[in-house]
Amino acid sequence: MSQIPQELKYTKSHEWARMNDDGSITVGITDHAQDLMGDMVYLELPEVGSTLEAGKDCAVVESVKAASDVYAPLSGEVLEVNAGITDSPETVNKDPYGEGWMLRLQPADKSQWEALMDASAYQALIAEES
Repeated sequence: MSQIPQELKYTKSHEWARMNDDGSITVGITDHAQDLMGDMVYLELPEVGSTLEAGKDCAVVESVKAASDVYAPLSGEVLEVNAGITDSPETVNKDPYGEGWMLRLQPADKSQWEALMDASAYQALIAEES
């Protein structure tokens, strides 16, 4: 069973989002997503300062099984990327909600936060897909 932390928000495309104390948002892929993909071998993250659009691709993850796009859960400017995971992509498999985070962004429209799924809605989505 995949971990689904209650304090996070989720997308239908299996990204998670965490609201930070400073109003920025940390983003990664869910435990369910990394489990489906298998061992990560490569990650391509966006440039710091680039502008992301909610629902549009912003990163690429490659595993031994497939390559997949990562989609921005909210629109905004990339403040930071987790450079450590480009050198050690397996970190996403080991700790998707902690050290395996991908990027931090400054949201352009905080109302988009409310449109994301809570943990129970995401749990229901996974159950539907299974």
